[in-house]
Amino acid sequence: MTAIGIHDIAIATGHHVLELDDLAERLGVDPAKYHVGIGQDAFSVPAPDEDIVTMGAAAAKEIIDRHGVEGIRTVLFATESGVDQSKAAGVFVHGLLGLPQSVRVVELKQACYGGTAAVQLALGIVARAPHERVLVIAADVARYDVDTAAEPTQGAGAAAVLVTADPDLIEIEPAAGVFTADVDDFWRPNDRSTALVDGRLSVTAYVDAFVGAWDDLVAQGGPGYEDIVRWVHHQPFTKMAIKAHRKLAQHVGQPFDDAELALGFTYNKQTGNTYTASIWIALAALLDLDDELDGQRIAMFSYGSGSVGELLTGIVRPGYRAHRREGRVRSLLEARVPLTVDAYRELHAAGAATSEDTERPRVTTAPYRFAGVRGGARRYEPTTQD
Repeated sequence: MTAIGIHDIAIATGHHVLELDDLAERLGVDPAKYHVGIGQDAFSVPAPDEDIVTMGAAAAKEIIDRHGVEGIRTVLFATESGVDQSKAAGVFVHGLLGLPQSVRVVELKQACYGGTAAVQLALGIVARAPHERVLVIAADVARYDVDTAAEPTQGAGAAAVLVTADPDLIEIEPAAGVFTADVDDFWRPNDRSTALVDGRLSVTAYVDAFVGAWDDLVAQGGPGYEDIVRWVHHQPFTKMAIKAHRKLAQHVGQPFDDAELALGFTYNKQTGNTYTASIWIALAALLDLDDELDGQRIAMFSYGSGSVGELLTGIVRPGYRAHRREGRVRSLLEARVPLTVDAYRELHAAGAATSEDTERPRVTTAPYRFAGVRGGARRYEPTTQD
């Protein structure tokens, strides 16, 4: 049977960064509350002319520049920061990238799990038509009210994943573990631009979904715990993944060292929570930074509040190191423009989506920008005009 899986991954993030040391100083708390307590160091903040479309298009552009558009007949855009209740964010990206018209485009939503749902749909499409390739985009801006416990767990970023037959990076295995429970741990009603969170319940729901997805994976004939060499997790904050993994190790009677997850935390500790993109940014970090993955089995846990969890496994393809872009994500993170707490909160107060006509200032240096709203419709454009 033809191997199907992840051929390439590209990452994008916001123009700005807020260091959590600065937020800790403003709030008069020990920085260790953030660095150790939740396991985060900073979070990305979009410029006024950035949003999920511009970040998603920037990540997707890298994929297109490397592999072209041939065979891409499906674009799946996953987000919980949608800019329109009808038009898919991926349609804006389709236009910015100049993709062929013979492409289906759809947006998916189930909190942070949506990107994994998109990858599963992509695997099915390629299984039916191995000559096709599917472009999956996951992009989000995590926004919470200021002066709340959730404020330091904000973030912004995007991942583009190319799913193909005979992939360069990871062959996804057929068995998957899934788990769903109706829980009010996190939600964002239509009349709010910031999410509502029950922090304690969210941790419990995440842990329950992880253990439940594992049990289902075993029931589906998946690999044993000892057959998995590396794990990556969705990361609302990195400490949540550690808590969940400790619980699973106890559940299966296996030892666990927190350091086993450290490489997968590397980028997320800097971008903050990126919702649908989080698991794929973690995977990119593992592939970029671990040199010993040839032929090894890895596991990927995706979680979306409300709640849905899924546990996938995959075999890293021999020679994967030749296809990674070492230093690319680090350079993106280092290029972000630092914000003071006052400047960050001014951007936060300006809000996210709007339907009122407005022009956005030119700030971002990314390939694409949100120009504003004209005639009630959102307008996007390349950052530099040819």
